[in-house]
Amino acid sequence: MTNATREEAAVTPAQPEPAILVLEDGRTFRGEAYGARGQTVGEAVFCTGMTGYQETLTDPSYHRQVVVMTAPHIGNTGVNTTDMESRRIWVAGFVVRDPAIRPSSWRSQGDLGQALEQAGVVGISGVDTRALTRHLRDRGAMRVGVFSGEAAAAGPQELLRQVTEAPLMAGSALAAEVSTAEPYVVSPPEGVPTRFRVAALDLGIKGMTPAQLARRGIEVHVLPSRTTAQELLELEPDGVFFSNGPGDPATAEHEVDLLRQVLDRRIPFFGICFGNQLLGRALGLGTYKLAFGHRGINQPVLDRTTGKVEVTSHNHGFAIAWPDGIPTDQPADTPYGPVRCDHVALNDDVVEGLSCVDVPAFSVQYHPEAAAGPHDAEYLFDRFVDLLERRPSSSTPSPTSQES
Repeated sequence: MTNATREEAAVTPAQPEPAILVLEDGRTFRGEAYGARGQTVGEAVFCTGMTGYQETLTDPSYHRQVVVMTAPHIGNTGVNTTDMESRRIWVAGFVVRDPAIRPSSWRSQGDLGQALEQAGVVGISGVDTRALTRHLRDRGAMRVGVFSGEAAAAGPQELLRQVTEAPLMAGSALAAEVSTAEPYVVSPPEGVPTRFRVAALDLGIKGMTPAQLARRGIEVHVLPSRTTAQELLELEPDGVFFSNGPGDPATAEHEVDLLRQVLDRRIPFFGICFGNQLLGRALGLGTYKLAFGHRGINQPVLDRTTGKVEVTSHNHGFAIAWPDGIPTDQPADTPYGPVRCDHVALNDDVVEGLSCVDVPAFSVQYHPEAAAGPHDAEYLFDRFVDLLERRPSSSTPSPTSQES
């Protein structure tokens, strides 16, 4: 072999390995293996973000989900340690149309496909993600399997059987699977004085959230999801925060009971995403599963308190059920007093935020920390600081809420 022949052989790409995606309704998509080889099952969901694929991959709220990226070209900026939203990649699988041949960014520290392979995440590329997204939009999120290597050699009925035997997202309690095992503290950065102490329940928290709180002079004590009320109250927090996270809010009995004890003591509360749904449940409202959810960084939400429309970052498949259906600007009665739906989704009228009248508590369904995404809603962290500043001196339980 001549030197020229050796050079040509060195740059010739390896023959792509076939892969297959199988939905629980029997529809299949064929493509090429991307990331790790093998098999994975989970809930198929689509994400409309044009940027921020690394933040999506490392968002614990995507635990046990196979994410379909609607943007056609993925991986062009590579991966790096700075944009990690948690300690690892959480998605169950990854579906893209056109993966980048090589990363091109001064911030890149590695290749996305290699990062997926090292994390053991089975993916598929070369898929018509537009057709797949339209299918999920019309039929709803459903279970899916991605198979490559030896796993893809099984017959179609066997692959479908593996998909339909996977657990449903509805009824799944997943927060404990992604929560921190031990408490830890995020302190304000150098030069920022500590003003408050907040207990943050980690239900799948993203790294940008305690960072946003710390920038405002808050010492954030991040706690495991199974933290008891006694353990939380021993911190004597000025406020309590519930994070985003995966799973069905209807299963979160422990977290809801804990939140009710926080409300009983009139400790200021702020919740995001899963935390919003749990505030709804603590107030006596129900939750339900959306057909295909909201996942992306361009969702329009109306803030009824200001009349402004915010472009927001979303990742949720469940929502709060308003007592009379579509939420109006009239408050609903709860055992803790009136609650307003002060944020609403403009695409489909989903409840996007709650604000209590008689107790110091509010929440939003979207992600004001927005990494990656718009920064329209960062003011909500300042609203939480305002609650902390106005906190009543007494932390004894409210007689009204105890009787309810």
